[in-house]
Amino acid sequence: MVKMKVLKESDERLQVLLTGTDRSFASALRRSLISDTPKMAIDSVRFQLGTKEQDEEVWETTGPIPDEMVAQRLAMIPIPTRHEKFHFQDECPNCKDLVEADRGCLECQMIYTCVVFGSDEGKWVTAGDMKYLGEESLEIPEDYKSIPITKLLKGQMIEFYATAIMGRGRDHTKWSPVCGVSFSPRRVGVINNKSKSKVLWGMDLEITAKDFGKDNRLDDVDKVARLVRELNHVGEGTEASREFKDAISLEEVPGEYILDFETDGSMTPRVALEMACKELAERFGALEQDLGAAL
Repeated sequence: MVKMKVLKESDERLQVLLTGTDRSFASALRRSLISDTPKMAIDSVRFQLGTKEQDEEVWETTGPIPDEMVAQRLAMIPIPTRHEKFHFQDECPNCKDLVEADRGCLECQMIYTCVVFGSDEGKWVTAGDMKYLGEESLEIPEDYKSIPITKLLKGQMIEFYATAIMGRGRDHTKWSPVCGVSFSPRRVGVINNKSKSKVLWGMDLEITAKDFGKDNRLDDVDKVARLVRELNHVGEGTEASREFKDAISLEEVPGEYILDFETDGSMTPRVALEMACKELAERFGALEQDLGAAL
C-alpha cells in the first residue's frame, strides 16, 4: 500500500515522500496533478466598448494591446478554487441539462468585473483591480494582486466582465494548478572509503563525516540533496576525482520516491494533491470495473 509523508510544506510548495510504490505510480500522480486536478480559470471575457465622461473628460475604451492579449493574460491569473462550492458546468445540478451557451449560475461560474482609468504618467491595471461579484473570500489572493494586465494613459480606460469556470489542465494549461512538478527516486549517501572521502571533507563544504551515522550512511533527504550538489566538486572531470574515486556513492532506496511541486496560488498544494489522488482513484476504479465487465 502506498504511503505518503510530507517532508516540506508551504503556502505554495509541497514535497512528499512516497513509499511502497513504483515509478509508474509516481509518474501517474505527477500527470494527474498537471492534467486532472480541477481548477477555476477565466474562460471568457466581455469587454465594454465605447466612451465615458468623468470629471468633464471623455475616456475611451482603448489600450496599448489588443483585447485578445488582455484575455489571455486574464486566463493565467490564479482564481481561488473552492471545490466544495462550485461544479463543472456539465455536472452542475442547475445547468447540466441546458445547452452549453445557456449554462452558468452561482454554483458553476465566477464573475469578476474591472473598471480602470488611465493617467498622465501611466496607470497599471493589475489583478487587484478585478472585483468578484460575490463573497470577499473569493477575491484574487493578496500575493497575486500585483500581476500586471495592461497599462493605460490619459484618456484610455478598460472595462470588462470576466467569467471563470471549472476545468482541467488536459483541456488547457490555464486550468493546470501546478508547476515544476517532478519526482525522483529517494537516495542515500554511502561512504565506501573513509580515507579517500577526506578529499571532500577537506573542501570545507556543508556536509561532513559527522552527518553520516555509524553505519556510514546518510539518510536525511535535505542533506542528501546537498551532498548530491557537493559531489560535483569531486565528480568526473575534476582534478580531485582522481584521488576521490567514488569514495562516497549514492544508492536508490527501492520503492521510495520524492514528489515535489508548486501551485499557482489558486489552491494550496495539499488540496491539489488530495484532488489529484481522488481523480486518480476514480480513474483506476472505473478501469477496474471495465476490466471486470470485459473479463
